[in-house]
Amino acid sequence: MQRRDFLRHAAATGLGAALGPWAQMQALAQSTTGSDYRAMVCLFMFGGNDGNNLIVPTDTTPYSQYQKIRPNLALDRNAVLPVKPSNTGGATYGLHPAMGGIQKLFNDGHAAVVANVGPLIVPTSKAQWDARSVPLPSNLFSHSDQQLAWQSALVDAPGRSGWGGRLLERTVAESSANRGYSAISVTGSNLWETSDRNLSPYRVSSSGNFGFDFYNPNGGDPLSAAISEVLAEKRSDPFEQTWLNLMGRSIDNQRILTGALSSSQVATIFPDTDLGRQLRMIARLISARGSLGLTRQCFFCSIGGFDTHGDDQLPRQNDNFNEISAAVAAFYAATTELGLAKNVTLFTASDFGRTLTSNGGGTDHGWGNHHIVVGGAVKGGRLIGRFPEMTIGGRDDAGQGSWIPSTATDQIYGELARWFGADAATTDTILPRLQNFDRNLGLMEI
Repeated sequence: MQRRDFLRHAAATGLGAALGPWAQMQALAQSTTGSDYRAMVCLFMFGGNDGNNLIVPTDTTPYSQYQKIRPNLALDRNAVLPVKPSNTGGATYGLHPAMGGIQKLFNDGHAAVVANVGPLIVPTSKAQWDARSVPLPSNLFSHSDQQLAWQSALVDAPGRSGWGGRLLERTVAESSANRGYSAISVTGSNLWETSDRNLSPYRVSSSGNFGFDFYNPNGGDPLSAAISEVLAEKRSDPFEQTWLNLMGRSIDNQRILTGALSSSQVATIFPDTDLGRQLRMIARLISARGSLGLTRQCFFCSIGGFDTHGDDQLPRQNDNFNEISAAVAAFYAATTELGLAKNVTLFTASDFGRTLTSNGGGTDHGWGNHHIVVGGAVKGGRLIGRFPEMTIGGRDDAGQGSWIPSTATDQIYGELARWFGADAATTDTILPRLQNFDRNLGLMEI
């Protein structure tokens, strides 16, 4: 096999995406995070999910307001799936009809809804928003900027690292074996798992195919022998030598993960959807945690299609919610099967919410949004935060039913970080705006 053919094949397999963490793959060492295991899973809904149809107030007055404001998009009150949070004084709500799996998790106490959450620098009222009298997040309503803001928790300037990556670099010792696998993405690159220094997401295919699975450095087959010969060559050109070094380490790293996954056992059946395959791979990776020697991990998965400006919003959202609900329910079942339901927490995130008012077809970019947190350590069956008033021009409205968040993303992230094992000093470091808010929302069992 010629060198140029080998390098061309390597580029085609996408192995270059996995090169970043190789420097962290050191000899076995003990993690500083203790013997218990914790994993967080970020499920990002790209495009800006319309949370106003994720959960709907079903008491007479707020539902009538909701229905009147969005007549072409309002869900039928008799069709939504009833949930009665234990902490809302008897107020009732309904989840989207496609969210049957999430409804069961909520009613069983394994899921919570976080109401009207979004990026904030300080608590912000409508009067302060109107007067611009407090510092506000930059570039609100921009897809790219707000995706970074949600993942970085740095809302007043472009983020260069994610809060998940900053958390990992402070809770997983640099000497830990396979430290690079503490941040794994099954859906490409992301900022959330990128640290300030030397951690970046290790990208894994949800299919489990890694490209060079056939390669055996000790084998006698001609192709493996040719690859070994090329990798062992010494090149005078620094670029060529660096490329060969990186490719060799990438293949070694792949073999570590392939070996770990070979012994992973997850019997739970996942739906054969893109998100179902992503979450099944994450469950397999969690199952392989012992082989990797890690006690703290973050995983990133995603689903797109939420930029619903047009009149196809209802069918698109129905399909996406159905995919999310079935996949997340299967994932929770898998963590239960593994005996890790209390050790794994999944949370959703998105660019932003959408306007309660319709643009005549779908909805436009908003701000505050409703999200879901799932896991055995979640104080489930509850609505966290304050649900917005269904009133255009009311106390929560920044314009057209774009909700001014009543809960900051930092507050949710802070509770997740504490559950993950971060102390107060670490939490304040990775979430520099948290000091401006109430730290105790009662979301997690800590």
